[in-house]
Amino acid sequence: MDLTDFSLVARTESADQTKQVAAALADQLQPDDAILFTGDLGAGKTQFVQGVAAQLGVADAVTSPTFNILISYQGGRLPLHHFDLYRLEDPDELDDIAFFETVEGGGASFVEWSEKFPDHMPEDALHVDMGVVLERPDSRVIRAFAEGTRAEQLLAAWTAAL
Repeated sequence: MDLTDFSLVARTESADQTKQVAAALADQLQPDDAILFTGDLGAGKTQFVQGVAAQLGVADAVTSPTFNILISYQGGRLPLHHFDLYRLEDPDELDDIAFFETVEGGGASFVEWSEKFPDHMPEDALHVDMGVVLERPDSRVIRAFAEGTRAEQLLAAWTAAL
């Protein structure tokens, strides 16, 4: 995938700016929206979800779900589900964690390491790739593209909000 595949490209210079970009997306989210993350460890995916959660009104501290695989947050404008598929080895394990039921259960779902099981991800989803700018360790590049009608609407609204 190269840069021309992405409809949105944003660069942030701090964790706070990353959270602000995420907050602009949070305002556009509707039930059953799926955001599929790619990006290396430490690229800022959890910081991004923290920005979304804060904007949604989630009071709980948002942490990486690496060891939990799924952490769901209630109490905001809509439920937020944060998945980390890094430790899963087989797509059958998605059934074990009620992945499909959760993603289609009325909240917004953010899925880290979604590229591990591409054939099992929602067909209508916003794809967000996060990368570290090597010469500036606090800087991030956030790239996004949409796959599906709802994801296209979401991406257009997010782009307009930025």
